[in-house]
Amino acid sequence: MKCPHCGHEEDKVVDSRAAQDGRAVRRRRECLECHERFTTYEYVEQATLTVIKSDNRREPFDRSKLLQGIKLACNKRPVAAKQMETMADQVEAEINARSRNEVKSQEIGEIVMSKLRDVDEIAYVRFASVYRKFADKAEFLEEMKKLLE
Repeated sequence: MKCPHCGHEEDKVVDSRAAQDGRAVRRRRECLECHERFTTYEYVEQATLTVIKSDNRREPFDRSKLLQGIKLACNKRPVAAKQMETMADQVEAEINARSRNEVKSQEIGEIVMSKLRDVDEIAYVRFASVYRKFADKAEFLEEMKKLLE
């Protein structure tokens, strides 16, 4: 593993423990050159999951894009980074539990909205406004009414 601080390619593992409900291993490493510590995660490589976009394009599932969408919705909201990571983990687990090689982007969006709704209503509305592409304020108000029910 290459040290992110100095680029040296030798390190030692200081600590290992299960992470993400046993689906990953978190390792604390120490560079043998500069002695800085850093964290790595080890995952089981999953079969490639393909996302079917709204225009029927297909692209590989990218967890970082999922997390970025959650982070944008939660920007300047009282949602901890750990909560956002957990939401991304839950969404990914729910998608993988369906045991399919392809998933529609709309399904992913609906799962994300259900998680955000439980965590922060403002983040939920932000995500929904982009995801659902509200055409006018009437559609936005309709979504707000659903939220207040």
